Amino acid sequence: MAAYSLISALFHSSATTATPTSSRSPTKKSNKFSLSKSFYLHKTPNCSSPVLCVYNDGHRHGLSTDDIKLSLFNKFFVTSNPLSSALDSLAVLCTSLALSFSLFIADVDSAAAFVVTTPRKLQTDELATVRLFQENTPSVVYITNLAARQDAFTLDVLEVPQGSGSGFVWDKDGHIVTNYHVIRGASDLRVTLADQSTYEAKVVGFDQDKDVAVLRIDAPEEKLRPIPVGVSADLLVGQKVYAIGNPFGLDHTLTTGVISGLRREISSAATGRPIQDVIQTDAAINPGNSGGPLLDSSGSLIGINTAIYSPSGASSGVGFSIPVDTVSGIVDQLVKYGKVTRPILGIKFAPDQSVEQLGVSGVLVLDAPPNGPAGKAGLQPTKRDTYGRLILGDIITSVNGKKVTNGTDLYRILDQCKVGDQVIVEVLRGDHKEKIPVTLEPKPDES
Repeated sequence: MAAYSLISALFHSSATTATPTSSRSPTKKSNKFSLSKSFYLHKTPNCSSPVLCVYNDGHRHGLSTDDIKLSLFNKFFVTSNPLSSALDSLAVLCTSLALSFSLFIADVDSAAAFVVTTPRKLQTDELATVRLFQENTPSVVYITNLAARQDAFTLDVLEVPQGSGSGFVWDKDGHIVTNYHVIRGASDLRVTLADQSTYEAKVVGFDQDKDVAVLRIDAPEEKLRPIPVGVSADLLVGQKVYAIGNPFGLDHTLTTGVISGLRREISSAATGRPIQDVIQTDAAINPGNSGGPLLDSSGSLIGINTAIYSPSGASSGVGFSIPVDTVSGIVDQLVKYGKVTRPILGIKFAPDQSVEQLGVSGVLVLDAPPNGPAGKAGLQPTKRDTYGRLILGDIITSVNGKKVTNGTDLYRILDQCKVGDQVIVEVLRGDHKEKIPVTLEPKPDES
């Protein structure tokens, strides 16, 4: 562009100095450019080299670079007015040199380099997703699980990371909610907020059966943004969901999907106890997403990302989240009491496969400690006689009239009861059935 401006300047300067003299014959046709001529540089469709177009009295004349050189030759050697021709030839020579130089340093075709394109406009749903991520990211934290290890040579005790996961801010008091398996076996825990500030975390309490844990950090209130808590009872299959977490240590990653299913059931990784009403989603959940929030389209919490179904360990489009209605009750008890009070029968039962091999349906009691609820009520455990023969204990077939076919059914019924409730347990003892009232009690370590 600077070269083209130079061309124009040279022509205008030559025009002011190349005014024809009065001595020139009026009948003789001059080969120089007229003062009123205007020109511009363009490229013809059928020619690969630039052309200098000259407008004279409304008529357009095209001159290629070869034409300019030929005109220069004619003017320098043929014109009858030496001074005027010399000035015109000098102007054309400068123009030709400037044009040739510009072809070396600039590409005439690269006009796109001078075009400023406007940024692409986002669609309405894209703007909503961006806004949801920006508003909820400050509520999501990164949790590092540190374990104490002793060096084999120096015998020094070191803290090394043994795992990581996600979590979210529950309230302004510094409570952080995550999965229990994220913090299991940790000697020390560190929580990193969205602004990359890191704090030591203390365990307030946990519920192994539902895979929920609550931590607490001592951080300023202005750095804590509690996540908005929603409701999971009215969820529908097909509605959009959003998962924010730290998969593979990549902090604050957003994945999207839909609710693929409702009322699923998974087992707790710690105790094997079933977790009911779990949300199934196809939003990508990978190692490191555990403990992170699952949000609806309004940005409200509807679940905690907990597990995936994948032979390889990576996301396969089948992820599970604990519903927020279940989480809220557990977190409230953990924050208030530091523990969850859940009723038990006080028995140990055989694996479901063993009972199926016996050809019966129910839960076989292996042990019923005398100081436990079932032992106090009189349930019989499995034992051996004086000759070493195995005598089967009671087989629980129903509780409060609800059929029990396996251990999952028993857990599901107990989850609907409270400590202190009296339930009617129907058992198969020998060849007859009996109904035994049992008063439920809390776990011994929770009393």
